[in-house]
Amino acid sequence: MTAQETGPTSVAGPVSVRPLREADLDRADEILRVAFGTFLGIPDLFGTADYVRTRFAADPHAAFAATVDGELVGSNFAANWGSVGFFGPLTVRPDLWDQGVGKSLMEPIMGCFESWGNSHLGLFTFSHSPKHLELYRRYGFWPRFLTAVMRKQVAAPGSVPTRVTYAELSAADQADYLSACRSLTDSVYEGLDLQREIVAVHAQGLGDTVLLPGESGLDGLAVCHCGPGSEAGTDVCLVKFGAVRPGGQAGDRFERLLDACEQLAADRGLSQIEAGMNLARPDAYQRMVARGFRTGLQGVTMHRPSEPGYSHSDAYVIDDWR
Repeated sequence: MTAQETGPTSVAGPVSVRPLREADLDRADEILRVAFGTFLGIPDLFGTADYVRTRFAADPHAAFAATVDGELVGSNFAANWGSVGFFGPLTVRPDLWDQGVGKSLMEPIMGCFESWGNSHLGLFTFSHSPKHLELYRRYGFWPRFLTAVMRKQVAAPGSVPTRVTYAELSAADQADYLSACRSLTDSVYEGLDLQREIVAVHAQGLGDTVLLPGESGLDGLAVCHCGPGSEAGTDVCLVKFGAVRPGGQAGDRFERLLDACEQLAADRGLSQIEAGMNLARPDAYQRMVARGFRTGLQGVTMHRPSEPGYSHSDAYVIDDWR
């Protein structure tokens, strides 16, 4: 997710890029809120949701700062999901939009992807912004399907599916389930690995990961942020990533996973559940609509190379690369 361009101005001095530091986080968060609020015309867009501190804590080595005359003016973050890498939020102080600051923040991100060896790269951006699309096209990213960020009111399901959560497991069982999660996501897309997200959510106390045991292994998983200080915000459960084992009855497994996520939200006393769905996964999308999910924000995912990755009709995956 990116917000970094508007009318021309002048950079007071040369742009420098360095690793983001803990001391930068308050200012980086402020710039993010002002940048997105300015671009979308929505004051206080994020509320109590936190995209800066959570992503810095998850991997400080993949967080970068842009400075002008020693002053922080923007930031960017990379995420490593095994064979898949994505970046954002990329934000630049609004009075310095269109001055190459965003481009300077792309260079270290591409360096991260090269060092990690990700084979499929992506980002979420605004489909109505030609400048965003053109900037990322220069780095080999190509716009594909829209992604709908959807919400519904929580209603605890009548029958609760058999599930466990990562936080309630012993350390030994956590290791076993992480292995099972890798096997599941690898079956969805070769090399896809959500271990870092699962561990980061647990370590930071941001929420929990729902796990659906099945007769022949793990049937599904969902990494969920819950409440203020996470990427969800007050009274919201955000499914940052969810997936079920592909193949026969995948749609039924997906329904069970949605039930389990909604139950987690109810258990946490949260009234709304949010989830991103790429529209290249039509059956999964239609199932969410049938359950009452409605789109509040819509953007486009850009991919490098221009291939579907795990966004295709047979995939039952929840995610958004904001």
